Amino acid sequence: MAAGCLHIPATRSSAFRFGPPALLVKFAISLALICFKLGAQEPGPVRELELRTIPSDARVRPFDSIAVQVIALGSPSGEPTGFERTRLNRGLAAFHLRDSRAGWLSKPFRFQGLDEQPWRAGPRRGSEARLSTMSARLSILQDTVLFTAAGREGEAVLTATLDGIAESILIRVDSEAPALTADERVRFGPQPRSTDRYRPLVEYYSPFVAQETWFEPRSDYIVRFDADGDWRGDNNWANAPLASTQAYVYYAVIETETHWFLIYNFFHLRDYSDKCITGTCHENDNEGMILTVNKDGSPMGRAVVMETLAHNKVYSYRADSRVNGNFHDLDGNVEFAHGSHPVVFVHSGGHGVYGSGPHADYSIAEDSFGAGTGVTYIYKGVAERPRHPADREVGYDLLPAYDHWWLPAHLGSDDRRGTFSAYYRYEPYGGRPAARFDSLAGAFRGIKNGVDMAKPFWGWHDNETRKKKVLAKGQWGLDPAYAVSRNLSLPEPVSLRYIFNPYLQGSADSSETVD
Repeated sequence: MAAGCLHIPATRSSAFRFGPPALLVKFAISLALICFKLGAQEPGPVRELELRTIPSDARVRPFDSIAVQVIALGSPSGEPTGFERTRLNRGLAAFHLRDSRAGWLSKPFRFQGLDEQPWRAGPRRGSEARLSTMSARLSILQDTVLFTAAGREGEAVLTATLDGIAESILIRVDSEAPALTADERVRFGPQPRSTDRYRPLVEYYSPFVAQETWFEPRSDYIVRFDADGDWRGDNNWANAPLASTQAYVYYAVIETETHWFLIYNFFHLRDYSDKCITGTCHENDNEGMILTVNKDGSPMGRAVVMETLAHNKVYSYRADSRVNGNFHDLDGNVEFAHGSHPVVFVHSGGHGVYGSGPHADYSIAEDSFGAGTGVTYIYKGVAERPRHPADREVGYDLLPAYDHWWLPAHLGSDDRRGTFSAYYRYEPYGGRPAARFDSLAGAFRGIKNGVDMAKPFWGWHDNETRKKKVLAKGQWGLDPAYAVSRNLSLPEPVSLRYIFNPYLQGSADSSETVD
């Protein structure tokens, strides 16, 4: 492929990024034309690398982070003689630290600042000039990493290698260096002691969260909605750099005669990317998981199935080998940490949630993130802050979604707070019970980059089951007994009569079960 042609990262599907199939075809044709036109202009090999830090003073405090960019230089003609010192649109370089104990490196990203050094000059007029401009605009050259210093002073040597050319830069870790991360303006005290009878169950199965981090670590940390100190949803993007990074997970519990359904929400202030285009970035982000627990007579029951949500797609993992696919195929097995805590992996940037398996890029056996940095979270009943983007076993606290989200959204108080938007009428399939309220808050209010894109759990949906009219919008979270019985085949009967479901009206007939 010619230099400057688009590289589409594998973190999200192309359909998610670029829209419906017809648009994809049009995009592919345009891109092919660009590549064909520019193929003859492909630059020669890399002759030299330059590394620079942003800011340029290559000093950083312990546990603070600094961006490091690699710039490839070579000849635009590709001729071995007459080398012109010209910047090339070339990547990806391999980055590594001489001493791994000196700190951590994120996965690469497209440089986010102002590039003062121009690229190789393209055609200056006509259709080729327009194609060259379009190619540069679409190109995603991931030429930068975020270096996070370890907790001691000293020196770190970072080396970048591209096309056999290597270059290093010395970064000084100094407690007197200027702070590169702003202080948080909000601090939350301890939560009141919970009187929720389901709380011991929720704590027992509280997930082990492996949260990948990228070039905006604060946007990857799991936080509470009001981390910026207010309940407005349309200022969370702007306030994210100064918001609290204390860790919280929102939960809900629904119970039938045969099962408990534990719903965990992982909220982020931003869904971000290194090249935001329509649909790839937005204010607020809330994805999560539902754990189905069989009431086998023991106090905590037995976990059977975990379903996770990533970009409006549900993934299914079994904790019981007798579980089989139904409408959904199985994506793997549930892996547990510290006995009873299911392991989930959360991507950086877009924050899709997955269980262990091919979609996850974290190994609990090695305690490592494959692509770069990440934070692991465990339930401690205390909302701790990550010390840095590669911290481990940061404690989180649990917040009841019913009290914090559901009641304010539907009892009128949100008119003053501005938390929710996109109200909709819940219309379930299968003759199932209606919602407690006629109009449900379908999204968190957000305006930056995408309008009202993030959803509370009662607005979640799976694209495929919704398209096939198996489950309606919101039905996966509001009616989880019915949803799991359609998605998968469980070894024991699943009662569809709710003993506790404060989100739906009434309950199904007590004799109704799914074998």
